[in-house]
Amino acid sequence: MTMPTKSKTKATVWVVEKGQVRPRLDHLTTEEPLEIRLVPFQKTVAVTMRTPGADFELAAGFLYSEGVVSRREDIRRISYCVDELVDGEQRHNIVNVELRDGLIPDLQPLERHFYTSSACGVCGKASLEALRLRGCPVIPSGPTVTPEIVYSLPDKLRAAQGIFRATGGLHAAAIFDTQGNLLNLWEDVGRHNALDKLIGTAFLSDELPLNNCIVLVSGRSSFEILQKSTTAGVPIVCSVSAPSSLAVSVAKEFGITLIGFLRGERFNIYTGLQRINAV
Repeated sequence: MTMPTKSKTKATVWVVEKGQVRPRLDHLTTEEPLEIRLVPFQKTVAVTMRTPGADFELAAGFLYSEGVVSRREDIRRISYCVDELVDGEQRHNIVNVELRDGLIPDLQPLERHFYTSSACGVCGKASLEALRLRGCPVIPSGPTVTPEIVYSLPDKLRAAQGIFRATGGLHAAAIFDTQGNLLNLWEDVGRHNALDKLIGTAFLSDELPLNNCIVLVSGRSSFEILQKSTTAGVPIVCSVSAPSSLAVSVAKEFGITLIGFLRGERFNIYTGLQRINAV
């Protein structure tokens, strides 16, 4: 059996500094496709460019966020595809998700995901209306946090990004409790993939909804980030950059506190001011 692809790839680079050229061994973030297939339908529902690692969690988080599954028991088994033509070799870029007997999900909404890049998530084809039609509930009121706790989150995220320190080329998504303690973190070339890995981990451990947690993502908050946070019941979503207009609309409609430009001792609150205990 082969081992899964590593999240870092070695490469030789040539450094040009002060007119001099020298070779150096460097590490690049691995980016490879992951195909998600549903069993017994034998149907590919998504191909996403991702950083290998937590592939099963990514698949589970994706399917939960898209409404294909709603509880842990809906998934009987997750495994890598086995190539019968090559001595049973496992293909670590294809994941089979076996659903429970009798579960027949509506797969038509997933057609927009047939190819998903690491950068763009759903590529703008998803909509706020899709969340409404799924009947996603408004996030319950509470909890509240102080600005000081929010200020502390980016440094904790960066300190836990081991692969980023080695490659400089990864996004991250992290879950914190309301005291600012880091509960879990995943890295990936796509921030939406990193969040799927987080949500998938919680889903497979029966820890959803995340009604007393804070999510922080590197980069910006897009529709995909707020869509996934809404389905997971996250009350506070933070990012180090700006949110999109559709992200703000989702946060406002579903009762999420959305924070952007979280840098140093400053941030902007776009929705849900009531959860921040400002003096």
